[in-house]
Amino acid sequence: MATMNVSLPDQMKNWVEECVQNGRYSNYSDYIRDLIRRDHMRLEHLRQALIEGENSGPSDVFDMDAFIANKKKRLSL
Repeated sequence: MATMNVSLPDQMKNWVEECVQNGRYSNYSDYIRDLIRRDHMRLEHLRQALIEGENSGPSDVFDMDAFIANKKKRLSL
C-alpha cells in the first residue's frame, strides 16, 4: 500500500482526530479512505444521472415567461 502525506489546518486535523477517538474510524488512514470512497460513489452517481439524462431523449421547449407567470399566480403576486 502506498503512503501519502497530507497537510491539514488545525481545525481539520482536530476533526479527524475526534472521529478516530470516537471510534467512527479505526485510524486516520481509514477516515481518508472513506472520504475517497464516498467521493468516487458521488462522482459515479453524477455520471449515471448525466447518462440517464442524455439517454432520455430531447427535452421539451421551456417557456420561461409562462413559468414565471405560473409561479406568480401560485404565490398570488
